[in-house]
Amino acid sequence: MSKCFNITGACNPEKHYMVDLKSRLVQVKEMVDKGKYFVINRGRQYGKTTLLKAVKKYLEDEYIIIDMDFQMQMSQAKFETEKSFCEAFFHAIIRISARNQFLSDKQRDVFVSLKEKTVPGDMVDLFYELSDLCNELDKPVILMIDEVDQASNNQVFLDFLAQLRGYYLNRTELPTFHSVILAGVHDIRNLKRKIRNDEDHKHNSPWNISSPFDVDMNFSVKDIEGMLTEYEKDHHTGMDIVKISEQIYDYTSGYPVLVSMFCYLMHEYQKWNTEGILEANKEILVRQLPLFDTLINKLEDNRKLNTFIHNLLFNGKSLPYNVDDSAINQASMYGFIKNKDGVAVIANRIFEVRIYNWYISMEATENSIFAEGTNDKNQFITSGNLDMERVIEKFAVHFREIYGDRPEKFIESEGRKLFLLYLRPIINGVGNYYIEAQTRDMKRTDVIVDYSGKQYIIELKIWRGEEYNTSGEQQLSEYLEYYNIDKGYLVSFNFNKNRHTGLRTIELNGKTIVEATI
Repeated sequence: MSKCFNITGACNPEKHYMVDLKSRLVQVKEMVDKGKYFVINRGRQYGKTTLLKAVKKYLEDEYIIIDMDFQMQMSQAKFETEKSFCEAFFHAIIRISARNQFLSDKQRDVFVSLKEKTVPGDMVDLFYELSDLCNELDKPVILMIDEVDQASNNQVFLDFLAQLRGYYLNRTELPTFHSVILAGVHDIRNLKRKIRNDEDHKHNSPWNISSPFDVDMNFSVKDIEGMLTEYEKDHHTGMDIVKISEQIYDYTSGYPVLVSMFCYLMHEYQKWNTEGILEANKEILVRQLPLFDTLINKLEDNRKLNTFIHNLLFNGKSLPYNVDDSAINQASMYGFIKNKDGVAVIANRIFEVRIYNWYISMEATENSIFAEGTNDKNQFITSGNLDMERVIEKFAVHFREIYGDRPEKFIESEGRKLFLLYLRPIINGVGNYYIEAQTRDMKRTDVIVDYSGKQYIIELKIWRGEEYNTSGEQQLSEYLEYYNIDKGYLVSFNFNKNRHTGLRTIELNGKTIVEATI
């Protein structure tokens, strides 16, 4: 059976096209060899389970591995009492060992002997048995637990963590697990915080022995190239592997499931080119995926997180990446943002546009400029092409009619939001946009619109005089040169009393720039 791109569940190198995990496995092994206890906490569909399965295979010659999945092996009812948890955990170890093909006969006998022992009824007895088990086995034991979020709202699991910590601190005297790896979205400090709300205890983590897990699980351009190279050997598409890998990375920043989604869709389309990238991007942005459901649900449920993300997108200011800020900590934990040179930024272009669309949809029904875009949407498409000059011109007319003179506190990002509110119904279903795409020399654009395979670059700025405007024109011409586009658009929001409004076209450095002054 031929391999495929996997977008659901853990990846299997025998069945799926995957990136090479070797460098990550080496890093994890270094931590395990040193006896580290650590948590792999990343956002949904980040490849945690895939990594754990690969770690198990990579280490099973040197270690005895007890690999558990709380979602599969421990129902919520098992966490209701200490007794039910201990019994379920004990029986799970017996079942796991029975299917471990890498145990020697001597090691297997040690696990089989557990069946003859009294099932522990409390946490103390459970850890006596676990300590004896680690002592009797002739190899160091690793405990790996996936989906620890299954236990996130109960005290029993925290008591279990406290026992693990106690044995860890006394492991020179009491045999215990050589290394413990837990995996889930939430880190253990957040589990504690969700259960103990009183001020004296909400920051008292039961897992303060955990070592930082700094392994980069995002896919690099080289990672994507390796996966596509394997695919190309099987399918001979003739794709430009380097270019496609860079484009996929530009949209995803290496978020694993998004990378796989692009590859999966481009395989379905049989379009391994820029057109295929644009079609896949459009499809991903409208799909109801568990990853996006989590993204939006967290924004709906957490007001502080919502405010932070909204400010990040719309207030026009750089926000420092401060891990002591609870909103930043949570946004990072869920994979919504990343730290870029000390500044908090949305994790990838897909998330950014999806969140922009959500915020815009919240305002659309009550916003006059969105209504005008809906009314005008049939005016701008000719033979399948978008007349962006006409879009800019009509937006300027409606802005003057609806908003008139705006106060001085009006900021560029507010103008961008209004433009997107107008643009969204016009391109909906056919085109998409993204915000402030970075060029390789770290300069930035404002809005890039993809429509029917064609790109449109639009700069939106507040008028700050002729010199500033000339600088903006020069910057836009450089953007156009970078993107190999001949025509761009500059929208200036001018609130001076003696302003000159209207539309004009200039030629600069071999590029055409359409300017609208509002």
